[in-house]
Amino acid sequence: MLHNRRPDRREWLHVTVFSEPGYLGRNRTLTWTGGEREVVPLTRVQLPRVGSIRLERLVYRFRPEVRPPNMFILWHALTERADRTDPEEGVASFIAMHQLAGMFSAGRWEPVRESAARSRVRLWAGRPGGPPLAHDTGDPAGGRPWHDVQANTPDLGSWRTRTRYLELGYHDGSGPRG
Repeated sequence: MLHNRRPDRREWLHVTVFSEPGYLGRNRTLTWTGGEREVVPLTRVQLPRVGSIRLERLVYRFRPEVRPPNMFILWHALTERADRTDPEEGVASFIAMHQLAGMFSAGRWEPVRESAARSRVRLWAGRPGGPPLAHDTGDPAGGRPWHDVQANTPDLGSWRTRTRYLELGYHDGSGPRG
């Protein structure tokens, strides 16, 4: 599985933001394709508040093994004359075509387990990197002006009204999968 451990492999993060708790109300989906963190103001999302968040992470998995097609079916599809009166005549050609297409398929998108995920959403009460707002004393639990969302969250509690910016990306020193 060494081919799946390239350091430049990035998670794609699809974030669905709902205006109400319990994944209700209006929603918008944001997509982050890896690389630099992306800061999205709540006004760009065009929702009055963030009530709940659903995360979907995908990573592209390469399949280096080449599966050659069944030579009997391929030979039959290429050499046999087509009989237009037989409705099942094109089956061998159909199977051969799909086997050839599968032979050249390089990979597929797969979901990332929550325990292995590196990307997340950070909710900010003020502008990221800026001074804290005068009326905002920080997160009651940790004294920070941000809150990390790493899993599906049906209710954001006090962050429902405090969120002004969403930051999509890798956080806490984690980076692309390596």
